Amino acid sequence: MTPLVHATTPGGFLLVLATILPVCAVLAILASGPRSAARIALATFAAGLAVAIAIATELISSGKALSYVVGAWQPPLGIALRADGLSGAMLVMTALVVVAVGLFAHIQHGLQTDAGGGRAQTTFWVMLLALWSALNAVFVGEDLFNLYVALELLTFAAVPLVCLDGRAETVTAALRYLLFALIGSLLYLLGAGLIYGQYGTLDLLALAQLARQDPALAVALALMIVGLLAKAALFPLHLWLPPAHAGAPAPASAVLSALVIKAPVFLILRLVLDVAPPQAAAIAGQMLAVLGAASILFCSVMALRQARLKLMIAYSTVAQIGYLFIVFPLAAGSADLPPWGTIAWTGGALQLVSHALAKAAMFLAAGVIAEAFGHDRIADLGGFGRVLPISAAAFGLAGLSLMGIPPSGGFVAKCLLLTAAVIQGNPWLAATILAGGVLAGAYVFRVIDKALAVPTVPIVARRAVPRRLECAALALAIAAVLIGFVPLRPFGFLQIGRDGLNLAWAP
Repeated sequence: MTPLVHATTPGGFLLVLATILPVCAVLAILASGPRSAARIALATFAAGLAVAIAIATELISSGKALSYVVGAWQPPLGIALRADGLSGAMLVMTALVVVAVGLFAHIQHGLQTDAGGGRAQTTFWVMLLALWSALNAVFVGEDLFNLYVALELLTFAAVPLVCLDGRAETVTAALRYLLFALIGSLLYLLGAGLIYGQYGTLDLLALAQLARQDPALAVALALMIVGLLAKAALFPLHLWLPPAHAGAPAPASAVLSALVIKAPVFLILRLVLDVAPPQAAAIAGQMLAVLGAASILFCSVMALRQARLKLMIAYSTVAQIGYLFIVFPLAAGSADLPPWGTIAWTGGALQLVSHALAKAAMFLAAGVIAEAFGHDRIADLGGFGRVLPISAAAFGLAGLSLMGIPPSGGFVAKCLLLTAAVIQGNPWLAATILAGGVLAGAYVFRVIDKALAVPTVPIVARRAVPRRLECAALALAIAAVLIGFVPLRPFGFLQIGRDGLNLAWAP
């Protein structure tokens, strides 16, 4: 078998542009000062969204993965960037969420009258742009060490967003997040070192062809996956996430929940289905599915018990992440198709995207509620839908996706996963998917009930909130619903560029 090598393709430079454009914006902000920070950031958001759409368009028109070999040096000496269909979907989804969050933050910052907020606002723009660059680097990276660098940049951009307001409890939550993230990074780096010692390369495309049943590879992948699970906050490694996401400002909570934890999940997907041999992937998939099911059930119950809206949404994040891990045995369980040709693969990818859009919408809606009433205590929000109808609608539409109710994107994702579980004879996974939807409905309807309630004492907003502040959440919620119109079958775009990856999966 002739080994596959990377080759720069037409449009491959877009991958470089997607990664360095936010970095250039950060440098421009640092050079020009706080006064220009918002303008530079907003211009970069528009340009970055255009680049992401251009990458997806190029993938569709060519039907092949985009690649760029930096300096024309082939791995392992050089570095290659690569985007397949799943990467393209993640790039576009990330750009949409970042643009919506950026617009929300810009309007929210305009409501602040204190002059002392300038430094925090500039920090927010710099960290958000750095976070965006790190996410794009993860989605197009091919080298395990450079992916480690991208994960570290992601961590050190996300942690300051958690404690942006400087309160003691948010600083404590940020430090706990940093501790889990650093332990995860250490385990990931140890695994990468073992792989390099065994195979002499860290390039994913090369490893997909070289990997074999090997105890050293099994240990390395186990270390890396456990480290990534700590960053993804899968049960029982989720303890850092609820206080960190619930305590952060609303725009920060939105990107943390919608985007940041998706990067390690994306890498686990690649390690298990692209690098690990099928036999090892099957074992790892079963273990990950058990943890995913436990996460769905336990954290859904915890979400039901929360008194604060943002804390409820944070526990819901951990629960919904669990669906992404039950994909592994379902995608790898077909004897006739490779994982990326199954409905479970499409369902998992749609869950990645729809959850990001819905969860960002929920956190932004919760931020508007807290801005208007000065708190997010669910018990004291009776009738808030009469004051903030757009935010209530955004929360409700996003909730449809979490519950898996048609025509939302979450419905299509969960329907595909449920169908795959039934076809493959996994009744416990099917029951978990159904139970998770019922529990999600219970905690979403807690809030919807308060929104529609007629309070004995009319609820009064502490401050007026402009309607345009609510529109960002509504736009994301509508996008999460529109994904539900994807056909209920394997989606061709998500299979672009999968040929040649881990040929052992070929039927």
